[in-house]
Amino acid sequence: MSIRLDEPPEVAAVGVGVHGTAGARDVFRLPGLWQLHLYGYAGQLTVDGEVHPIRPGHVSLVPPDTSVEFRYRGRSEHLFAHLSLSATGEPRQVPVMQDAGAQATALSELMRRAVAAAPVEPAQASAEIWTALWRVVRLPPAVPQVVPHPAVTSAVAYMETRLAQPLTVPEIARAAGVSHNHLSRLFRAERGDTVVAYLRRRRLERAGHLLRESTLSIPAVAASVGIPDLQAFNKVCRRELGASPRAVRAGWSRGEVAAD
Repeated sequence: MSIRLDEPPEVAAVGVGVHGTAGARDVFRLPGLWQLHLYGYAGQLTVDGEVHPIRPGHVSLVPPDTSVEFRYRGRSEHLFAHLSLSATGEPRQVPVMQDAGAQATALSELMRRAVAAAPVEPAQASAEIWTALWRVVRLPPAVPQVVPHPAVTSAVAYMETRLAQPLTVPEIARAAGVSHNHLSRLFRAERGDTVVAYLRRRRLERAGHLLRESTLSIPAVAASVGIPDLQAFNKVCRRELGASPRAVRAGWSRGEVAAD
């Protein structure tokens, strides 16, 4: 959806809307007018069949002549402005619904000033809403939430409970219910790392913790993270932790790690 903000809007109405007290649903359409809403409640907005969750601090902008349905959960209050915009100027893309985040307070102040000014200074009300609209189009894009893939979650759980055991990627993939190659692709896409690198890092994180916080012998620590060969354990500790196992343990008592 695009809007043009080279000229100030003409504000037809601005105020505080209170809904949900007489019914849990409103359906309407505003011919010729945009709808700007800043929400103080949780609910649901449907715009031309597309559902948008409403949360406190979210802001929506709906084009003219668009059918909307609001669903409320009890008393619901929002700030609103109904306005017309210029048809000329540079088009600026804006989603129907956004989380205003840190800008929610500033938007609320602008819209409340517009509410107060509208009866006596309509030009000021228009200016306040114009500023609010500029803030809305400049909100940062939402960061998509990464939903962990079940196979990656299963693989991580399998490794975390078997750090002391010898593990291979094919074995981990079988436990996760996918192929070796598929797990490798999923793991890199979701975690930015390989399965082997993740396993090595977690083993050394566990080893560092045990060296600093436990009285287990160094051979016992090495065995508990699946690296029973002491020479190999010493080498990987130096590479991943920056010091030998003995120096890591000594650093815990002195408050610093000293390499041998």
